[in-house]
Amino acid sequence: MTGITANNRKYLMSGAAVVLVAVGAYGLGRVYPPLGPSAGTIAPAERYQSAQVTEADVTLGDTSVPELMQTDAFELMVHDPNFRALAASPGFKALAGQPQVMAALMANPQAFAALASHPNAFAGVAQAAQQASALAPQARQASAAMMNAVSGHPAAMQALASQPQAFASIANNAAAFANFASNANAFRDAASKAAADARMASSAASFARLASDNAAMKALNADPQVFSALAANAAAFKALAGQPQALSAAVNSAAAAAQQLRSAGLSNSAMAALANNAAAFSMLAGQPKALAAIAAHSNAMAALASHPNAMAAIMSNASAFSNFASNANAFRDAASKAAADARMASNAVAFQQLAGDNKAMQALQADPHVFSAMSSNALAFASLASNAHLMSAQLLSAMGSNASAFSNLASNAAQLSSAAHALQSLDAHSMVASAAAAKALNAAASQAAFANPQAFSAMMANPKAFAAVSQNSAAMAALAANPKALAALSAQPNLAALMANPSFSAALNQAGVSQAASQAQSN
Repeated sequence: MTGITANNRKYLMSGAAVVLVAVGAYGLGRVYPPLGPSAGTIAPAERYQSAQVTEADVTLGDTSVPELMQTDAFELMVHDPNFRALAASPGFKALAGQPQVMAALMANPQAFAALASHPNAFAGVAQAAQQASALAPQARQASAAMMNAVSGHPAAMQALASQPQAFASIANNAAAFANFASNANAFRDAASKAAADARMASSAASFARLASDNAAMKALNADPQVFSALAANAAAFKALAGQPQALSAAVNSAAAAAQQLRSAGLSNSAMAALANNAAAFSMLAGQPKALAAIAAHSNAMAALASHPNAMAAIMSNASAFSNFASNANAFRDAASKAAADARMASNAVAFQQLAGDNKAMQALQADPHVFSAMSSNALAFASLASNAHLMSAQLLSAMGSNASAFSNLASNAAQLSSAAHALQSLDAHSMVASAAAAKALNAAASQAAFANPQAFSAMMANPKAFAAVSQNSAAMAALAANPKALAALSAQPNLAALMANPSFSAALNQAGVSQAASQAQSN
């Protein structure tokens, strides 16, 4: 009986903690309001490596941990007894020590909360992400090609996708259908007699249904040039043709994303760049003020992004670099002697390489205010630091060319979130289709990824880290038991930034939150 009472007490306390942390998150948001809108080729990027953060990673001169502890959000959060109880969970500590995982959780709380309640499914999606990771570059190029076609021909592409088997046959041999670009009626006639056409015979029933679908044929009659667009990207579509359902789902996701992005004013080329960088855009969507700042200083950010370890160090401790906003030459001098500078010493080689990169330094000299922009949004940028390697030159160039449109997106949370989720679905479905064609995923893994596109896309950015989490029963239990609390925290960008900060775990330990709460629970 005593055991039953104790268990009931634990469940009641756990439930109360979820509710009260959620309420606390709302209150913190009121006190510490959410973040909102307020040239030339750079040297090849070096490989960025990230590992679990511990107190041993806090080096002399690194002020990121104490500065994080001094923020209003951290102060209020750690003094809330319910958050302290949540933070004491062994599973939560395991998650907090993986900033890349935390960043993905904060960007996709609902997707992961639903998946975490089914550990086997979570493990299946994580396994699928690992299996498919080698195909990521190919699949993302296919996503960009698809976005190009869909953004220029949305209604016609969706008309074709309405019959997945027929569409897969076209995608598998797009050049053979190019002649229909000047005559959609000829396509309708051929499709209605598909069994007699070598291009269509293998999917005759699907083509016949397409030919008899008046709405679909009306869309194709209005835009037969869709066949030219498919032929122009034949290799990319052929790579996606092996999984008809995933191919059609990718088209519909691309159309949903294009609708949101076009209304914000983005160009078709920018949409394609986002499709090729869905994981990075998802992270940025969770920190809209950082998104706006990057768009406003895209050339300087591209200079930093070409040296991701240096960029990550600056992002994680942005206020320490704010003095360089008035003197880029001083930054170059300090970076060239990085071993002697406490802010840079732990990444001395990366900073020295940045200092020796003339094109990168020219970009920083042209816009040294990038340092003050990052410092003004230090918490937001710190939450992105562990994923600095995802900030590609292509993405940053697109943001710079569409700075006003990205500023519009940053000021519209619903539109930004909708576009990010649609791009994640496009990314996931393209990956499933590519992996199926390459026989890189078994049926169970494909089904798991197809059923959980947002989580799968997020895991693809850091598959090893998520595979480790999926094997940590305590971490999985913490995710499954606290969906409302995590969702409430993620809804406030400043709080989400805290949770995804690489210094968050070390700051909790230094603040005595984990130890004190653990002792309180044991008593």
